[in-house]
Amino acid sequence: MKSVFIVYNQANTERIEYILDTLEIRGFTMFEQVQGRGSKTGEPRRGTHTWPEMNSAIITIIADEQLHELLEAVRKLDMRNPEVGIRAFVWDIEQTV
Repeated sequence: MKSVFIVYNQANTERIEYILDTLEIRGFTMFEQVQGRGSKTGEPRRGTHTWPEMNSAIITIIADEQLHELLEAVRKLDMRNPEVGIRAFVWDIEQTV
């Protein structure tokens, strides 16, 4: 199993949920109002007067077989509008209860 942590501009919330629904990824936890800045070219997302936009994040645990499709969907979304910003991070899950 894999854990996928997706951080994205709040403008992409419906698109992310659509991707998860389309790929039949049912379980996730969403974090709203996430602050940060991209490591390469990302603008700060702070919810302030100077940097008014905010990010959100979703974490989901999926089967290894679902990983490629999910990452490809995230990559395509990022390519559609790279200045909005989205990143996905993956790590192994050894056990769940």
